Amino acid sequence: MNKFTSKAAVAALTMTLASVSGQSLADSSEPIKIPTHNWSSQVVMAYVIGGIFESMGNNVEYVSADSQGVYEAIRLGDVTISHEVWQSSFGASFYNAMAKGGLIDAGTHAAPTLEEMGVPTWVIDQNLCPGLPAWEALADCAEVFATADSGGKGRWLEGPQSWHGDLMPERIDALGLGDSYVVKFAGGADALWAELASAKAEGRGTIIFNWTPNFTDAEGFTFIEFPEYTDGCRTVDGGDGSCGSPKGWLKKAANADFPNTHPAAYTAFSKMSFTTTDIGQMAALVDIEKMDHQAAAKQWLADHEDVWSAFL
Repeated sequence: MNKFTSKAAVAALTMTLASVSGQSLADSSEPIKIPTHNWSSQVVMAYVIGGIFESMGNNVEYVSADSQGVYEAIRLGDVTISHEVWQSSFGASFYNAMAKGGLIDAGTHAAPTLEEMGVPTWVIDQNLCPGLPAWEALADCAEVFATADSGGKGRWLEGPQSWHGDLMPERIDALGLGDSYVVKFAGGADALWAELASAKAEGRGTIIFNWTPNFTDAEGFTFIEFPEYTDGCRTVDGGDGSCGSPKGWLKKAANADFPNTHPAAYTAFSKMSFTTTDIGQMAALVDIEKMDHQAAAKQWLADHEDVWSAFL
């Protein structure tokens, strides 16, 4: 099906979903509470998963939740699941909540991850900072990444501070780059993508936080190669903080009672394993095609029935 699916096809999605499994798989009448955060793939996937649950006869409620605090909320039963648990950003919160009891590991997506600072690939192609992607090159080209709000220093545009705290400011200092660079925090993912577009239009260098899988996988983005991550290298774990991010996993979490209250839905959720391509497509529908999140989810479900029907 063409990505610009007809309105009729999208409108028929509800009938298609219902015909796959119907009411017979419905579990408890209590709603399954799915969190939404502040990046596109996570929100679109929330509605994708919600649509699948609804096709099984379940009630669904969407809850705006903090991306770190959501694991405590799941443990306490205020939220039912989390479907994008990124190892580098949220692994510690995930394991801390699991250790307290009430939260379980519901499986892993087929999507290796990296969450890191980097540059649009054209910065390297145009040799704006010779030596990139090696981090050592940054010492000699801070002016390339200076902006109006960076006080003459090169700027790293991080995600919201709620994602990683002071991880990146600590890294800059540990690498001896504190005199040349400053970290600024974006209000959300949209601000990161706006910066990418602005830098490209102006032909200037930019360093932003990004991750894979994401829509930028197809757009051309290069992660900076920092010292290799090892257990304990971050300051919060007793290290000096100079290391880069780990190449990691993308997990799912669930309240420990979910398998009992909604056994069929939990079984389907535990089977859900989206790929790098799937997740990039979900993000692209919003960040490139400019669809709203709910419409993007309906579009993705309509275009990829072969993927999600295998989870039922």
